[in-house]
Amino acid sequence: MCGIVGLYLKNPKLKRNLGKMFKPMLIEMTNRGPDSAGVAIYRNPTKKSETKFSLAHNDASYDWKKIDVGLEKALKCDCTVKQIGNHCILVTTGKEAAVVKWLKQNHPEVRVVGSGHTIEIFKETGLPANVYDKFDLDNAQGTHIIGHTRMATESAVTTAGSHPFATGADLCLVHNGSLSNHNRLRETLRKEGMEFQTENDTEVAAAYMTHKLRTGSTLKEALESGLKDLDGFFTFLVGTAEGFAVVRDPIACKHAVMAETDDWVAMATEYRAIAHLPGADEAKIWEPEPAKIYTWGHA
Repeated sequence: MCGIVGLYLKNPKLKRNLGKMFKPMLIEMTNRGPDSAGVAIYRNPTKKSETKFSLAHNDASYDWKKIDVGLEKALKCDCTVKQIGNHCILVTTGKEAAVVKWLKQNHPEVRVVGSGHTIEIFKETGLPANVYDKFDLDNAQGTHIIGHTRMATESAVTTAGSHPFATGADLCLVHNGSLSNHNRLRETLRKEGMEFQTENDTEVAAAYMTHKLRTGSTLKEALESGLKDLDGFFTFLVGTAEGFAVVRDPIACKHAVMAETDDWVAMATEYRAIAHLPGADEAKIWEPEPAKIYTWGHA
């Protein structure tokens, strides 16, 4: 009983309006997920030599300058930090694995929410409208964005347990449904070097996709493998640097609808989240088929 929404802008002129266009989509899903909400927005790509980290701390007054100064001194790298609510966007020339290791050793209270070259993730407990305003996303500009409103069923209501879940490389995942084999799969992935912050089944699905990509699969191949290896019922919306992908399990018992115009592609748990978009009344609208992978993007 969660809500998922995604918006990819095909018309570059709309990029400056991404945040405003997406807000009513997310808020419309409040009654499907009033416990917490989160978004992953793709914007402001870094240089190839840099990595962008989305970091979070429970204390909104946390001094993020400690991260900036400490990393520069320890890893001899360049860093910039920008605080947004109780989150921080860190851009650094430090190697990704070295940065994560240093954070764990020196600031274990800081959570790595996501990383890559374009992705920024913001998530928190509370009503979707309040979460959206907390991170000042009304004026967000970018190419695409995905979001989730959560009604906790399988784990506690916490910021860490909120969606989206990301495990690196600009990839993130939101999920409506429930996986039945996530505990067993979590242990298998741990043996492959994957790490987990929560007991949430969606984090397992995200880690599974990332592991597949790291071992040579394309995103389409990873999703096809997931249809075989992930047991349960689900609708997945997967964000990447290029766009997003949608897939439902072979039974497809969880709601999903898609719409497309010349200007945008949108996906939501229910059509009412899409109806706010300009031109929605003339869009091509359809229900994604079971076990079929849909992708959109600029690559």
